[in-house]
Amino acid sequence: MRTGAIFPQLEIGADPLAVRDYAQAVEGLGYDHLLVYDHVLGADPADRPGWRGYTAADLFHEPFVLFGYLAAATQRLELTTGVIVLPQRQTALVAKQAVEVDVLSGGRLRLGVGVGWNAVEYEALGQDFHTRGKRMEEQIALLRRLFAEEVVTFIGRWEHIHAAGLNPLPARRHIPIWLGGAADVLLERVARLGDGWFPQMRPEPEGRLAVEKLHVLTLAAGRDPAAIGIEARLSWRDGSPDELGAQARAWAAVGATHIGVNTMGAGLATLADHITVLSQAKAMLDAL
Repeated sequence: MRTGAIFPQLEIGADPLAVRDYAQAVEGLGYDHLLVYDHVLGADPADRPGWRGYTAADLFHEPFVLFGYLAAATQRLELTTGVIVLPQRQTALVAKQAVEVDVLSGGRLRLGVGVGWNAVEYEALGQDFHTRGKRMEEQIALLRRLFAEEVVTFIGRWEHIHAAGLNPLPARRHIPIWLGGAADVLLERVARLGDGWFPQMRPEPEGRLAVEKLHVLTLAAGRDPAAIGIEARLSWRDGSPDELGAQARAWAAVGATHIGVNTMGAGLATLADHITVLSQAKAMLDAL
């Protein structure tokens, strides 16, 4: 499995040198990729009784801008969004930003997308929260064409482009698009549309059953299940190194191709502590 570190959005702070040093340390430890979560706005819970989720007090760096910075600060680290909340954004602008990161990083972007859960962000960005699943399917189709073709005409339910295109284009004329989520409808979308999937569950039994379902759906869509990547997640706060090692072995057994180590929310006091834990995790994963 390829290994990645999950960027500690909530704890890393706003010092650009600390952000750079963290990414370079992750690369120096031998991780293959750095995965970043996405949120544009945090809600004020004082105005929303019963609010659950990120708030205005939670710091989040914007992934595309962050990756433009880290493209120059790293050499080989794959830059992965896990995930961009796609339907709350303008599709052509996402395509432009993604291609720019891919070009500046030498083809190191992996674009993870999802529908999100935060209606506050959708409202602020002027998008419809209730059509987000179906709209994302249309957006993915348009993204693939914008990445590959010099001039695109696309007339959909939500997306309309007439004889226009991006410049520059990615050198590969392709950027991998992965999907995040766990619902059955999401698995069906991955089977039809995705290059990979970010599961959000434990490997046994939930992960194994979901992978089995994904393989059935992929075959029904006329695609090879082996062509779809799977990136599992290990959260340091969820158990001892031995427990996380057991989870990693279980994910490998069900066919995970990638695994990400999440140190966010694990009670680590400093960035140096995050790096120490990532070093321990990398040694554990390399020994599997």
